[in-house]
Amino acid sequence: MDSPSSALEQNIDLSKLSEKDKQELQQFIVNESQKARIQQSVHSLTDICWKKCVTGTIRGGKLDKNEETCAQNCVDRFLDANMTVIKHLDNMRNQS
Repeated sequence: MDSPSSALEQNIDLSKLSEKDKQELQQFIVNESQKARIQQSVHSLTDICWKKCVTGTIRGGKLDKNEETCAQNCVDRFLDANMTVIKHLDNMRNQS
């Protein structure tokens, strides 16, 4: 039996789309890809910082003070590292 996605692919003829529609579809795909990358980054950040910082049991729905500080620092360093990489890539792109 065909999967729903393969049945959908068989019914799509992109050659029938106008240039404007093709551009909109391409932009939609780019946007969705960016969202997926952001979600993956957030998932990775959560996983890394959780494993690093949450060492005890959570009581009353809160982290203890040391875990909270560790998690905040972990997030800050993650964001700093990402911004550094983005700036470096942007500089490399501008030099080309």
